[in-house]
Amino acid sequence: MQKYIYYMFVFFCMSLWSLNGVFGVDAVKTESVTEGESVTLNPDTEIQTDDQIEWRFGSKDILIAKIYGKDYKTVFYNDSVDGRFRDRLKLDKTGSLSITNTSTTDSGLYKVTSTRSETPLNTFNLTVYACLPVPVITRDSSQNSSSSSSSSSSYCSWVCSVVDVTHVILSWYKGNSLLSSISVSDLSRNLSLHLKCLDDSYSCVLNNPISNQTTHLNNTRLCQPCSDSIHCCSFTEAVIRLALSALVGVATVAVLVYDIRSRSLQQKKSEQTPSLNSD
Repeated sequence: MQKYIYYMFVFFCMSLWSLNGVFGVDAVKTESVTEGESVTLNPDTEIQTDDQIEWRFGSKDILIAKIYGKDYKTVFYNDSVDGRFRDRLKLDKTGSLSITNTSTTDSGLYKVTSTRSETPLNTFNLTVYACLPVPVITRDSSQNSSSSSSSSSSYCSWVCSVVDVTHVILSWYKGNSLLSSISVSDLSRNLSLHLKCLDDSYSCVLNNPISNQTTHLNNTRLCQPCSDSIHCCSFTEAVIRLALSALVGVATVAVLVYDIRSRSLQQKKSEQTPSLNSD
């Protein structure tokens, strides 16, 4: 019985230790912001009179800011981390750290410690996302020229492009329905779309976890719209179709004229036949 109680006690202590690792004060908090905006990291603590709060950055825990609880005196280490935080850090009386005019190089781990504790009060994982450019939609002339020369039905081909982006998603939508998408991890990427019918409901969307940029397909500016039964075609094909339509029209008129003349001659002959018989 005593052995059973001992094992239960050990199990209870290990469970508490595991929960402390998951829910304890040293759990990592995530923060996200767009480049150029400000962000404030709020620790779960209250500064005491004899307390001293320190903020450290990066995997090497480089000291970047400190506040003393006695008179709330703040010290900033502007030359640390290549001087990237110079004149951009603020500390208030609660120990919260504010970073103004953020840049992508500010992304990383931020730890706040106190002289009253041997372990960090909080750890923040900050991600600063670059401002998203507006995606550009252009006509893919190479695809259209190749399709017009082939025997298959012609179609409209579009390319949505973005440059100087990383870790974003580029997508084509028709209304609210996703047509296709790619994950962009390099600096320059294109996403093409082939259409048989065209309207204003198509759009290209570039997004990251906190923001997006959308460009709508303007068919009046880029291509002549077409219905479900009519395909967009090239200039040469349009001229050929127009000429064929004109020839068919001329032939139809000629047949009608010939038919009318034939009927007229037959009627005249039938009118002349009785007079001959009477003689």
